[in-house]
Amino acid sequence: MSIALAAAAVIILFILVRSFRIAFEWQRAVILRLGRFHKVKGPGIYLVFPFIDAVAQLIDLRIRTTIITAEQALTRDTVAVSVDAIVFWQVENAETAAIRIADYQQAIEQVAQTTLREMIGATDLSRLLSDRKTADEQLRQTISMKTSNWGVTARSVEIKDVVIPRELQDAMSRQAQAEREKDARVTLASAEQAIAEQILGAAKLYGSDPNALKLRQMNLLYEMNKDHGTTVLIPTEMANSLGTVVALAAATKGDQR
Repeated sequence: MSIALAAAAVIILFILVRSFRIAFEWQRAVILRLGRFHKVKGPGIYLVFPFIDAVAQLIDLRIRTTIITAEQALTRDTVAVSVDAIVFWQVENAETAAIRIADYQQAIEQVAQTTLREMIGATDLSRLLSDRKTADEQLRQTISMKTSNWGVTARSVEIKDVVIPRELQDAMSRQAQAEREKDARVTLASAEQAIAEQILGAAKLYGSDPNALKLRQMNLLYEMNKDHGTTVLIPTEMANSLGTVVALAAATKGDQR
């Protein structure tokens, strides 16, 4: 009798030891009872009855990353490009991820790969290069829509790099340089037009007022010789006219005061 009780105690202890399981904070255990879904347990300690319950899968609920690559994919304007991207995804429903699909990680890799190629084929190269945020959001929404039935969602997608053929890079570089030269020439032409308009206005002023022209001549003589200390000889008629102009200017200032 004592041997039987000891054996029974050992069996009960063994069952209890096998029954206690631990799930980490980020894990969820999908439990099947008699082959059918029972419940999702965790985190912490949970019980699994031997021969009755089975842990179908331990699901990791943390955000995970998958790197996808599309090599020599044709854009809508028939340009072959190679695109690298990262998909940040997470299991939201542990029951669905464990029961409805055999390998959700491999499935999301395949879905993300095909979705990336579909997006490239529907997008022009210029938009793909200039508006990556829109392409990222389009990829995220499409991937999430395809994986929602598996209990998996794409949190975000980031395109890392877009590689275009070398000859196309050279052509785009030449085009950009030509655009910069065009803008520079337009700016220079606008500046020359503005200067010409100012010179034309000054010429009209000098033409309507001879005294203004003479004052300008005197100012030019002063500016040319103020730093060199040279002596300039001018004709008597010009000197007299300059003196008259200076006197008129001084008288005008006195009257204004």
